[in-house]
Amino acid sequence: MKKQPAQWLLSAASVGVAGIILAQSYGTAVAETNTEGFVQTPEQKITTRQVAALLDRSHYLNQPLDSKTGSEILSMYIDSLDTNHTLFLQSDVDEFKKKYGDDFGDRLKRGDLSAGVDVFERYRKRSNEYFTMASKMLKTDIDLTGNETIVLDREKLNHFKTKKEQRDYWTRQLKFQLMSITLGQEDEKAKEKVFLSNPDITRGQDLVRNDQRTPSEILQNRLSRQQEQFKRLTNDEIMETILNTAMLTYDPHSNYYAPVQANELQIQSSLQLEGIGVSIRPDRKNPDYTRIVTLVDGGPAAKSGQIKPNDLIIGIAKDGENMTDVVGWSTREIVGLIRGKRGTSVTIKVRQPNAPDASARNVTVVRDIIQQEESGVTHRVVEVQRPNIDKTPKRIGVLEIPSFYLNYRARRNGEDYRSVSIDTEKALKALNEENIDGLVVDLRNNPGGSLDEVAKMLGFFIKSGPMVQIRDNRGNVQVYRDDDGGEQLYDGKMTVITNLASASASEIFAAAIQDYGRGLVVGSTTTGKGSAQIQLDNLALGSATLTQRKFYRVTGGSTQNKGVVPDVELVNIYDDATFGERAQKNALPWDTIKTAPYKPEGKFTDTTLATLNQQSKIRQEQNPQFVYLSSLNDIRDMEDEKKPILLDINSRRAKMKLIEKRSLEAENKRLIATGERPYTNWNTYQAAMDAKFEERSRMKAIERPELPEDEAFINEAAYLMLSADPEATVSPKEKL
Repeated sequence: MKKQPAQWLLSAASVGVAGIILAQSYGTAVAETNTEGFVQTPEQKITTRQVAALLDRSHYLNQPLDSKTGSEILSMYIDSLDTNHTLFLQSDVDEFKKKYGDDFGDRLKRGDLSAGVDVFERYRKRSNEYFTMASKMLKTDIDLTGNETIVLDREKLNHFKTKKEQRDYWTRQLKFQLMSITLGQEDEKAKEKVFLSNPDITRGQDLVRNDQRTPSEILQNRLSRQQEQFKRLTNDEIMETILNTAMLTYDPHSNYYAPVQANELQIQSSLQLEGIGVSIRPDRKNPDYTRIVTLVDGGPAAKSGQIKPNDLIIGIAKDGENMTDVVGWSTREIVGLIRGKRGTSVTIKVRQPNAPDASARNVTVVRDIIQQEESGVTHRVVEVQRPNIDKTPKRIGVLEIPSFYLNYRARRNGEDYRSVSIDTEKALKALNEENIDGLVVDLRNNPGGSLDEVAKMLGFFIKSGPMVQIRDNRGNVQVYRDDDGGEQLYDGKMTVITNLASASASEIFAAAIQDYGRGLVVGSTTTGKGSAQIQLDNLALGSATLTQRKFYRVTGGSTQNKGVVPDVELVNIYDDATFGERAQKNALPWDTIKTAPYKPEGKFTDTTLATLNQQSKIRQEQNPQFVYLSSLNDIRDMEDEKKPILLDINSRRAKMKLIEKRSLEAENKRLIATGERPYTNWNTYQAAMDAKFEERSRMKAIERPELPEDEAFINEAAYLMLSADPEATVSPKEKL
C-alpha cells in the first residue's frame, strides 16, 4: 500500500491532525462582551478567531468570511435555533438582521460572540414565554375536539408577524401534543392489560408502567425538563451552537465541537472511551430517571460489583465535587458527567427500580479505557440455496463493517490500536479458512471514517491500481493507489450492500468495487457525502472538522450529492426527501475530473444487470420480508407533517387506528407467509414487540439474533452474487 502523507477523514466521526492555519490569528482587538449572563473567556475568544480563520482562509469553497457570508451565517443561525419558525417573531428576525447582518462575520473574525449570544438570549426568552404559556394552559380543561388544523412542519413557512398569531399556534401545538399523549396512553394501557392477562408475553420482564399521570401532567413534566436543561446550558455549549452554525453555512460536514462533544468524536472514531463501562437510556416507566441497561465485561462498573443492570442513576459526583442530583437530566448531560480521564474517579448514586430514594447507594469507580469490542467488524457464514439451481447449499461469508474506524492517537503514540483494516484482515483470513463460496460486504448504515483505512481495505480485494482521487481547493489531485504487486487477500465472488445511510468512506469502497467490476453493488443509492475533512484538535477549546477536499471515483465522477447508484435496487427503507446529502442545506455540488488510468478486473454487461434486476424484482415481490418493508414505506407516507392535521381527537384516533390496522396486516401477512402464528390484535402485537425489543436491548450486540427483515438483504445479495457472471476484462495481448 502506498504511504499517504496525511490522515484524512471522511465523516464527522473520524480521526485528526492539526492545521497550520491555527498558527495564524486575527490581530484586531476584541471589546469585552456586555451581553448579560455571558462573559467571554480568553479561550472562547481565541477559539472563535481560530474557527473564523479556518473558514475565511482554508475551506474547500475558497469563500471569504465577508459581510455577505456573515449575513448568511446569521440567517442560518436564526433558523438553526428556531427550525420550525414558531419562536422568533418576524420582528425579531428583522431586528437582528438590521443590527448584525452587515458585521456578523467581522465580529466572528475578531473573536466577538456577542451578536450570537444576543440572538440566543432572545431565543431563550421566547422559549420561556412558551413554557410559561404552556404551564398556564395545561392547568385548564382543554377541549380536544373541534375543526381547527395545524401544520407541524413549518420550516418553509414565514415567522409569525404578531404575538397573537404565535400564541394561537402555540395553543394548537399544545393541543396536538395532548392529543398524541392521550392516544399514546390509551395504547399503553391496552398493552399493559395484555401483559397482566398474559404474563408469558413479558419474557419475565417488568413492563407494566402503571403511569397514573394525566396527559397534562405528562406534558408539563416534559416541558419542565426541557426548561431545566435550558438553565443548565453552559457558555461553551452556546458558543458551540454559534460556531457550528457558521461552519455549516459553508457545507454540512464542517463542524465545531465543544469539549464534551469533541470527546464523543474521538470515541466514535476509535471505538475507545475513558469511562466506567455502562450503557444508559431513559427509564421506561419514568423518563425523568436514567437507567443502566448493560455493563461492559471487565469494565470498571462491572468490576466494582456494586452497580447492576436496571439501576437508576439519581446522582453523580464528578472528580471529587459535590453530588449533583441528575433526576430529569438528559442522557447526554449524564454521559458528560460520567466520562473523564483515565485514572480519575467518579461517584454514582444509584438505586434499584421501585425502591425508595433512601435505599440509594454511592459507588465510587475509577475511570479506565473501555474498548468497545462489539462495535467493530463482525463476520459469520450463512448457507444459501437457490431453488432448482443449487444441489447443495452455498457457504457465503458475511462481513459487517459498521464504520471505517481507526484509533489514530494510539497509532501515533506507538501503542496497540484498533482499526477496521486490522479487524477486516483477521475476519477475511478466518472466512478463507471456511472455504466460502462468496462474500457479502454489508455497508448499510456505515457513516464512513478514515480515508487511509478504506484505501487499505480496498487493497484486500483489488489487485492493483488507483482506488480514489482527492482534489483540493486549488485543483491539485492526489491519487490513492494500491501498489502491492497484485496481492489480494480475497479474490472470490463478492457483493456489497449499501443503503441511503451508507456514507463517505463507504461510498469510496462501493464505488471502487463497482468501477473495477470486482463485485456487484446492491441495495439503494448511498448518501452522497463526497467530501473529505481534516480534524483539528488544537483549538483553544474543543475541536473542529473542516472540509478541504472532495473525492472522486477512478472514473472521474464524484460521489458528492449523487452518491453511488447500486447495480441492483433493493427496497429502500429511508425517506430520500429528508435523509442524505441531497436533502442537506449548503451541500457541495456534483462534478467530475479526469479519469485515473485503471484496469477493470471484470465487467457486468447491461444485459446481465437488466436480467439480475428483473429476477430480483420478482423475488422481492414474493419475499415476505421485502413485501413487509414495502408496506411500511406505504404506511409511513400516510403521515405528512407538511399538510394540515385536524385537531380533533376522534378524527386523530380514527387515523391512528387505520395506521395500526394496516401495520398489523403487514406484520401478520409476513408471519403467515413464513409459517408463524399471526397476532390477534394490535395491542397483543405491540405488547409482544415491546417485550422482544426490551429483551434485545439487554443483549450484547454479538448475541442478538439477526432480524428477518435485515437478513433478507443478505440472502438477496447472495442470490445476486451467485447468479451474476461478470466478463473478464483483459488486454488483447493477454488474450493472445
